[in-house]
Amino acid sequence: MIRRLIRKILGRGASTTPRIIPVSQHGIRREQIHPCALKVTRTLRAEGFAAFIVGGAVRDLLLKKTPKDFDVATNATPDQIRALFRRARAIGRRFQIVHVYCGADTIEVTTFRASQDSNSEASEDEGLRQTAADGRILRDNVFGSQSEDAARRDFTVNALYYDPHDESVWDYHNGVADAQKRVLRMIGDPKTRFREDPVRMLRATRFSAKLDFHIDTATRAPIAELAPMLEHIPSARLYDEMMKLLLSGHAERGVHQLRAEGLHHGILPILDTVLDAPAHKPFIHAVLHDTDLRIREGRSASPAFMLAGLLWFVFQKTWEDLKDEGLPDSTAMYEAMDETLERQRKQLAFPRRLDGTIKEIWALQPRFEQRSGARPFRLLDHPRWRAGYDFLLLRGHGADGAAAEIADWWTRFEAADDATRNDLLLPTSGERRPRRRRKRSPARATDGEDAGRE
Repeated sequence: MIRRLIRKILGRGASTTPRIIPVSQHGIRREQIHPCALKVTRTLRAEGFAAFIVGGAVRDLLLKKTPKDFDVATNATPDQIRALFRRARAIGRRFQIVHVYCGADTIEVTTFRASQDSNSEASEDEGLRQTAADGRILRDNVFGSQSEDAARRDFTVNALYYDPHDESVWDYHNGVADAQKRVLRMIGDPKTRFREDPVRMLRATRFSAKLDFHIDTATRAPIAELAPMLEHIPSARLYDEMMKLLLSGHAERGVHQLRAEGLHHGILPILDTVLDAPAHKPFIHAVLHDTDLRIREGRSASPAFMLAGLLWFVFQKTWEDLKDEGLPDSTAMYEAMDETLERQRKQLAFPRRLDGTIKEIWALQPRFEQRSGARPFRLLDHPRWRAGYDFLLLRGHGADGAAAEIADWWTRFEAADDATRNDLLLPTSGERRPRRRRKRSPARATDGEDAGRE
């Protein structure tokens, strides 16, 4: 009881008094904050509540990066928050948060949470906190002070609070210093914190890759031992976290970090197969590099395209096995698609709405080999032409010499005029050459440019 009281007072080994850093030292200006987030903090403050920009947005601004999201933390409860905003709704069971909507923008608002040991018995009796036998937090809607909320956050660089009113940064765990040193450090005992939420191990990998930080030695130490705990995480949640890594703009580094920590076994064990095979590695690197480049250039990037790339060799092997069993080529191909996707979905619950795009990308690859008659002209009008063609190009950039030759032909065919296209067609005995067709208008080509990549 005494230990619990001490922990409640002191939090997880950190001071309850933050270091308040003025704008002259950290350089984050109010004008850099999203207008909707400023509106939320002003409204809460006007009603007597504390309100701060928190987490990744503060971290990214310190690192001179552009934040993707702006989250707000406050001492107002979810019901009090909802009462202040006309367009707001509470979501989540494990952690209840409030989404406040400003036009097309959404600001996530959370209430300061209590430390894990505070008022434990009462909160469990009321159903506000539930913990599994292995230490995982199943539900936690117990509210507390700002210092407790800071102690509950995962890494020191994510436990920073920015006050738009006076442009100060509140730092409870030396997060500013860690950001300057580019180190990712867990708040509290890493083993305990990873047990509470094993997904934090994936987050450590993602942040390390995205921010180009090194993981603190003490933080990294228990990951290998606790990695099997990811098997108990809902596969849909694992999918969300993996997509954040794969579509972060730093997937190439993130995938290698994932393997280095041994965290891929329960999520993407295929990485061992595709990255250890010399013939597979160049293509997988091309897919990851291309996706990273698209994101950094502000272009669309598709989860379906990424999954089609990661599972390509698994699909091909399954297809060959089914053909060896005597199934017709086309039947074997579609059965291989279903089998490959369902097998992977047991570990990573990606939405079924992605299946159609993945299958179309795969199904287009043998069609690119058909370069005679009217078929090439019809293929140019396929709604997934661009995604399939981009996939073919990446195959060509890998170790697939045949794909490189086919990709070069299609590149020339697409860019050519009608007369040249007819000259490029490969001859087929007994097949009549097609009549010349009008070349697609530039608008049509542009409209379909990223079809299947979004």
